[in-house]
Amino acid sequence: MQVYLDNNATTMCDPQVVEVMQPYFSEQYGNPNSLHKFGSSIHPALMNAINQTYTALNAADADDIVFTSGATESNNWVLQSVWIDHILNGDKNHIVTTEVEHPAILATCKFLEDQGVKVTYLPVNHEGVVEVHTVKSFITEKTALVSVMWASNETGMINPIKEIGEICKEKGVLFHTDGVQAIGKIPVDLQDVHVDFLSFSAHKFHGPKGIGGLYIKDSQALSPLLHGGSQMGGRRSGTLNVPYIIGMGKAIELATQNIQSTMASIRAKRDRLEDALLELSDTFVVGDRNNRTPNTILISIKGVEGEGMLWDLNNGQIGASTGSACASEDLEANTVMLAIGADNELAHTGIRLSLSRFTTDAEVDYVISHFKGAVARLRNISSSFAKQGPSKGGEVQECELHHH
Repeated sequence: MQVYLDNNATTMCDPQVVEVMQPYFSEQYGNPNSLHKFGSSIHPALMNAINQTYTALNAADADDIVFTSGATESNNWVLQSVWIDHILNGDKNHIVTTEVEHPAILATCKFLEDQGVKVTYLPVNHEGVVEVHTVKSFITEKTALVSVMWASNETGMINPIKEIGEICKEKGVLFHTDGVQAIGKIPVDLQDVHVDFLSFSAHKFHGPKGIGGLYIKDSQALSPLLHGGSQMGGRRSGTLNVPYIIGMGKAIELATQNIQSTMASIRAKRDRLEDALLELSDTFVVGDRNNRTPNTILISIKGVEGEGMLWDLNNGQIGASTGSACASEDLEANTVMLAIGADNELAHTGIRLSLSRFTTDAEVDYVISHFKGAVARLRNISSSFAKQGPSKGGEVQECELHHH
């Protein structure tokens, strides 16, 4: 049996999504900006995809949703445009974000720091959640933007976006959230929260890769990241990726309809898997499951290095992930686990299991069985290695052992 439990990294494209995309590759392939019928005939399908996206997010008519290549582009767009519009051409010089954001946020913030922007990286609590009072305490008169992810890709923990949004509104500060891990996993209602910008990617909710979007509240001004055309009202130049936009519209519709029942079904499987794995000695799962996306488990197993566990799971045809990396000199710890206060040993042992609506009970059963066997095997290897003592090369040789 093959079991894919890395759905926070990417998801399979729903067959219904593939089906609606198919005609727009080689049958209805016109450029929608063209004046002839080959282009204009595509407009109804594009409008339908736009309406599906607005409905799924409960965006208002006055809001704007611009299609991008994905959340990495959307995140870069917001941060760099705020820098241009409100820092270079304004009187502010400060951005607030967190220590555990996606690299698309953190790397862009590092770039902006090189340009002279002051960036505050907020700590998170022991469950990996940024606390409201922490955000409030670091906002100043010079703060141009607060950017906090809605839900963590590593832990699944959900940040208090509604409360943070209210603080930003009160302070007159722009608020951006990376919503990649929220859409399709928990309700996202943009009429219920104050969010100026929200980034998302279709491949996280069973749509195609390479397409996403940026929600812009009240269609407010935002300097373009890409120049060269009039597409998307001049906000985002480039010929529209018609089949992928249509696919994303269908995917976000499927991901958000009946979301409560879908969440309940995924959560039941996740909890059964989590309960079974916690029967193992010296294990713990990061974060309260009631404030976690219903598909995510980040589990640490004492004495079992994450890369080794990943190797064993892969041999059992199970796809999972770990935040640690095998480097030339040593093993890099999972930065999210370090941020929540885990010691260095435990920070090397995290394994993330992320389910989807396509995960079956039989697959959960298989993972439980193989996972427990893997822990036993790897603990035995670790015990034998400890008794023999370190060999020449130390950590590097141990790292290589897990990849043979």
